[in-house]
Amino acid sequence: MKTPKQAKAEFEERGLPISSWADERGFSRALVYAVLAGRKKGKRGVSHEIAVALGIKPAPRGLPSP
Repeated sequence: MKTPKQAKAEFEERGLPISSWADERGFSRALVYAVLAGRKKGKRGVSHEIAVALGIKPAPRGLPSP
């Protein structure tokens, strides 16, 4: 897992605009920036999907069978 700071640094190292990454994946640019800035923690919903795609959070495991 990466920290938001590390994820942001990867964009800089690769020369990839964060906005382009967001657009390619259908994410709101503002929400991606909020996750990277730590304003959104990525606990649920789209912010969680963004955090997983950025490598900040692990991919969710399947729910246990009853």
